[in-house]
Amino acid sequence: MGATGGFIVEADGGSRGNPGPAGYGAVVKDDAGRVLAEAAESIGTATNNVAEYRGLIAGLRALLALGAEGGQVEVRMDSKLVVEQMAGRWKVKHEGLRPLALEAAGLARRFRVTWTWIPRERNSHADRLANEAMDAAARGETWQASEITSAPDSAPVVEPGAEPPNTDAPTLFDEPSAAPAPVGSAPAAADGRSGTSGASGVRTADGDAGTAAGTATSHDRRGHGWMPRATRVATSLLLLRHGQTPLSVEKRFSGLGDPSLTPTGLAQAEAAALRLSRQPYEVEVIVASPLARARQTAEAVAARTGLTVLVDDDLRETDFGDWEGHTFAEIQQRWPRELAAWLADPDTAPPGGESFASTARRVEQARDRIVKAHEGRSVVVVSHVTPIKMLVRFALGAPPEALYRMHLDLACLSAIDYYADGPAVVRALNDTAHLS
Repeated sequence: MGATGGFIVEADGGSRGNPGPAGYGAVVKDDAGRVLAEAAESIGTATNNVAEYRGLIAGLRALLALGAEGGQVEVRMDSKLVVEQMAGRWKVKHEGLRPLALEAAGLARRFRVTWTWIPRERNSHADRLANEAMDAAARGETWQASEITSAPDSAPVVEPGAEPPNTDAPTLFDEPSAAPAPVGSAPAAADGRSGTSGASGVRTADGDAGTAAGTATSHDRRGHGWMPRATRVATSLLLLRHGQTPLSVEKRFSGLGDPSLTPTGLAQAEAAALRLSRQPYEVEVIVASPLARARQTAEAVAARTGLTVLVDDDLRETDFGDWEGHTFAEIQQRWPRELAAWLADPDTAPPGGESFASTARRVEQARDRIVKAHEGRSVVVVSHVTPIKMLVRFALGAPPEALYRMHLDLACLSAIDYYADGPAVVRALNDTAHLS
């Protein structure tokens, strides 16, 4: 039990696949066991340990938001790993957990904390919240806490929009208000989709909903945490790059030339199709580039989902003209001046080819057509490196040179949500979990 006059934080996290679609839950109680605040969130593809740390961080932040800094708190978790690491008895050996452990430790230093391991059955409240968040994400919704009725009238509450201090601590999943998030940690592995969710749902004793910093990547198509919630469900574009071709094996420029997929490319397409056919993706439309490598990839998704592939010619790759089929080194040797000009200016085209500026215009037109024709639906867009990078650049409001600062693997999945009454939101970039 908690110390007299102190607080209790119970936290948990889970992953359906490990890694897989993950979420966390946390509850803050007073010493008498009365609930003061709850927090939960679906965080996209993650491991159990990452989700458990995220739950701990959310619980400590919720406690800070209640004005309890310096207070005595007992943290209860059924994760032996997290409890022992936070207590300093075990080292944090996993590189992916270190930023989260540092953030949790920094928050814990603002209280007088005792760390307690409890059996899972005694952590049922936090476990329930984590599962509610994951279930909500699977439905394309954001977790909403039920009204808290067990808190005393005098319980401290979070002011609307209040945010706990020290939100600039390093974390794997911070929003732009803190450290940049790795957008590649997005759609769920073989059995689920993510992207990014809005901010963590937090419910305090008076029933006001707030947000906690440090949100993650789950698939919520109903608004984004640090912006006003959109009034319509998002149109979600799941951007799938085609699988391997003979030219991609040799790293040769592949534009309007029309190679087919290799056996490896077909397997990659099938892996992506299997992923997209499962919950919670609920793919409703497939649109593809007319080129064979994209069509073959799209047909694999269609075979799994029972949908028909629509073709949009403007989703084709850039026309590289005379450079088609050549490696970068070969182009640098034969066309050094033309290559330098092309790299320096998006309006410059390869000899006999198409400029990136021209590609951008037609890709933008394709995007507008797709979003308008399929508003509020989940659309798989099968295309190529340049068009997908263009769509990400547009969504981020990034300059043309951002194209050279992105990497897309073969058969990778990226995701962008478009809102009729708000900006586009990049949910994921270059996710290849289905290929592992």
